[in-house]
Amino acid sequence: FAAIADPSKRVIVQTAPAVRAALGEEFGYEIGTNVEGKMAASLRRLGFDDVFDTDWAADLTIMEEATEFMDRFKNGGKLPLITSCSPGWVKYCEHYYPEQLDHLSSCKSPQQMFGAVTKTWYAEKMGIDPAKIVVVSIMPCTAKKFECGSEDQSASGYADVDYALTTRELARMID
Repeated sequence: FAAIADPSKRVIVQTAPAVRAALGEEFGYEIGTNVEGKMAASLRRLGFDDVFDTDWAADLTIMEEATEFMDRFKNGGKLPLITSCSPGWVKYCEHYYPEQLDHLSSCKSPQQMFGAVTKTWYAEKMGIDPAKIVVVSIMPCTAKKFECGSEDQSASGYADVDYALTTRELARMID
């Protein structure tokens, strides 16, 4: 709320696909009801400057992972290639199967790709100082909170994603 209230900040929100189906439950809709339009309207009414869907960043991740797979396949790299989309899975692997880390993709998750592209390419295209951009993610997974605080997630020199909120936290904001 503080970032949204700060006129010097451009506050951009991205929502994971699962949120559009889960958010309605918080307001009494039948389980699985797609409330994407209501959610986007609510985000704008809350004061977010830009509202995006993380789907396009997931497409970027898939394309990057496909490129990484082809490189590994052609050049004798470590296979199988395992996605790095889930920070919970990556952390689990780091703690319990560190010998498998070479199998993990080097790609950022869709959440982090969105933030990195927003604070680099989008910032440049729109003429916005990345220091003035605040990226908020609405995600179904609490591990995304940990991920956005990781030191290696700052393509622009600033955190790729500033805040990760759960579906329930968004519901409380709307309420």
